[in-house]
Amino acid sequence: MSQDPVPTPAIARRRRPESAPVCAHLFEVLDCDAPLRPPARHSLRGIDEVVLKRSQERTAAREGRTLVLGIPDRFLSTVHARLRRDGDRFRAEDAGSTNGTLVNGDPAGEAPLGDCDDLELGHTLLLFRQSVREAEGAPDLDARDLRPPAPALATLVAQLEVEFARLPAIARSAVPVVIGGETGTGKELVARAVHQLSGRAGQFIAVNCGAIAETLLESLLFGHRKGAFSGATESRPGLVRAADGGTLFLDEIADLPASSQAALLRVLQEREVLAVGETNPVKVDVHIVAATHQDLEAAVAASRFRADLLARISGFTVKVPPLRWRREDLGLLLAALLLRLAPERAAAVSFTPEAGRALLRHRWPLNVRELEKCLEAALVLAGKEPIDVGHLPPAVQRAAEEPSADPSPALLELQPSQAAAPLSPEDARQREELIALLKQHQGNVAAVARVLGKARMQVHRWLKRFDLRLDDFR
Repeated sequence: MSQDPVPTPAIARRRRPESAPVCAHLFEVLDCDAPLRPPARHSLRGIDEVVLKRSQERTAAREGRTLVLGIPDRFLSTVHARLRRDGDRFRAEDAGSTNGTLVNGDPAGEAPLGDCDDLELGHTLLLFRQSVREAEGAPDLDARDLRPPAPALATLVAQLEVEFARLPAIARSAVPVVIGGETGTGKELVARAVHQLSGRAGQFIAVNCGAIAETLLESLLFGHRKGAFSGATESRPGLVRAADGGTLFLDEIADLPASSQAALLRVLQEREVLAVGETNPVKVDVHIVAATHQDLEAAVAASRFRADLLARISGFTVKVPPLRWRREDLGLLLAALLLRLAPERAAAVSFTPEAGRALLRHRWPLNVRELEKCLEAALVLAGKEPIDVGHLPPAVQRAAEEPSADPSPALLELQPSQAAAPLSPEDARQREELIALLKQHQGNVAAVARVLGKARMQVHRWLKRFDLRLDDFR
C-alpha cells in the first residue's frame, strides 16, 4: 500500500438500473456525536479487506483489493476494526481496539455478517448490506456530494436514487404522477418536490381525499355557485381552480367517491372544471399529482375506482419504500428532521450510542412520521443533554437489545411491480384498528382478541399479514 493513497472521488454519472451490478456495501449511517455529519456509502465489489481507523476527517482510499476508511470519531482506535472477505461473505474483526467493536449490539465474533447487520465502532454506527444495487460512478460517496433533484429526494439507496432522478423531466411535463407507499413514508414531501421541480408559477394545493365529507368534497374541489345548495351564501372557485397554473396534490386518491372521480376525469380529459350549480365550465391548467397507500388496480377490480380515471392519472408512478427498507438513509432523515424541528440548536444535538443503535434497529411501523414524532419528544425530554435511550418511546428502546431489523429485499429491484402491494381500504382500516388496540393494550394479544371477539390465533395471523411485531407495542 502506498504511503498516501488518494481518496476516491464522489459519484458521477448514473447507469441504467438493469446494468448495475449487485454487491455488498458498507454504509456509515450515523455519527452519534455529530448527527448532522453526512453519512457515506461504500461499495465492496472487488474488495477483500476493509480497514476501519480513526482520522481527522472522513477518507476512503483503495489500493488493490483493500479499502481503508478513515472515520472522524475520537472514540475509535488508530486501527479499530477490519472486515475480511470469507468466500462470498464478510466477517467483522476487532483490531484490538480500546472500546471494542459491536455487531448487532454484541462483540464482533466469528459469525459472518448478514444483510442489514449493524456495526458500532466508538460512537459511529454503520450498516452492512450483503447484496444491493451499486450506483453509477465512483464506489465511495460522501452524502455531502449527493446531487438530488430536490432536497427531499436525497437518498443513499442507489435504486431509489435512479427512480428519483427521473422526476425532473416528469415534473416539467403535463404527465400525471402517482406516488405509492405506506402511510408516513413521505409521499407529500415527494409531491412537493415534484411541484418545486416543475417550475410552475401557480400554487401547490394539497387535498386529503379521505378527510373531507363526501357531501362537501365536490364543492370544495370544483367550486360552487351562490345558492347552488343550502348554505352556499357566496360563490367559491374551488381548489382545482386555486391550483390553476400550479399543482393539485390529491392525497389518498383511492378514497375519492364515485361522483368526484367522474368530475375529476372531466378535469383531466377536457382541462376544464364545472362548479356545482354552474352550466359553463372554466378552463384550468393544473398538474395532477396523486398519492395512495392502496393498490389502485385492485380497487378497479373491486369496482371501487374508475378504470378510465386510473388510466388518466397513471402516467408515471413512483413508490416510496417504508423506512425499515431504507435504513441506509436514517442519518440523512435524522439530520433533515433535526434542522426542521430544532434549527437553532441542531448542531449541538447528540445521541448516546445506545440511543443511536435503537433508532437504527427499530422497524418504524409508522415510518418517517413515527421517526419525526419520536425525535420531537426526545428533543424536549433531553433538553441540552445528549438524547439517551430513555428519552425514546418504549418500543424504540427495546429495539436496542433485539435482533437485527428485517432485511429490505424490495430494494434490490425497486420497481413498482416488485414493491410491497399496498393494502385495500378494508385491510388498511383493519391494520390501523389493530395498531390502535395493540398500543392501547401494550401488545397483549389476549386483550386485543377479547375486544375484537376473535381467537388469539386470528390476531397472530393479522400480525403476520400486516407486518407487525408485538415487541413494537410492549
